[in-house]
Amino acid sequence: METPAWILVFILSGMLFLFLLLFIILLIKLIGITKEAKKIMIQGQGIAEKADDIAGNVRDMTTVGGLVKYFVDNYTGDGAKKKKAKKNKVAKDDEEE
Repeated sequence: METPAWILVFILSGMLFLFLLLFIILLIKLIGITKEAKKIMIQGQGIAEKADDIAGNVRDMTTVGGLVKYFVDNYTGDGAKKKKAKKNKVAKDDEEE
């Protein structure tokens, strides 16, 4: 082969090496960005679920049925039992002192 052909081969192989190296670096950065995007997406989903729960609680507390359910649960259901148990525990603690 002649000298100009060798020079052209070296220049093209060097450029190919440079582009491959840049592609690998870019690919590594892209993988890191997608991992960060996934974390942000998961946090966003958690925030959306919490907002839905809060909206549901507000909706339940603003309707008549929700208020009735709240009072029934707290004063006749398990809530009343927990309140009585808490009062008994506080009374026992006061007696022990």
